[in-house]
Amino acid sequence: MFFKQFRTLSLQKNITLILKSRIKNFQSGKVNSIGVIFDYDAYYDYDFFRNLIKDLGVMDTKVRFIAKVDLEKNKPNSWDSFFSLDNFDWLGRPKSVEIEEFVEQPFDVLISYYKTNQLELNLVTARSKANFKIGITNEDSRLHDLTIDVEPADTDIFKIELIKYLTQLNRL
Repeated sequence: MFFKQFRTLSLQKNITLILKSRIKNFQSGKVNSIGVIFDYDAYYDYDFFRNLIKDLGVMDTKVRFIAKVDLEKNKPNSWDSFFSLDNFDWLGRPKSVEIEEFVEQPFDVLISYYKTNQLELNLVTARSKANFKIGITNEDSRLHDLTIDVEPADTDIFKIELIKYLTQLNRL
């Protein structure tokens, strides 16, 4: 019990340090690459994400997905990569090559499609080198550059709002 609390505090402190050191250098231009992070146990509509990417005009080869799963045995084959809290050390560094590659990829846009405040999802979002981060949770506003406050099931609203804001920012 004590070690779990200590690890949680350590990871939260790591997230704070990462977010304080982040330099926001937004680049203009069209969106060419997208990273998507989500909680597989809460939402896993593969078709929604593929249709969204298609509507944004991004090629499938320029899109990467990573999903958090609670149990390793529940991993399906349809997504790129999976992770759990066990894939991070005590200092919040990824132990998995898949996570490291995802967070180091300089995506034009990162979509953090999760509502609940979960440490491992927040850690990947914070560590990501994406240029512009979009999320649907407003529990920690430091994580995202744009927050669209909708429930994960409200996919149509999210899609409309995302396209609207990216168009206003001249990214589409």
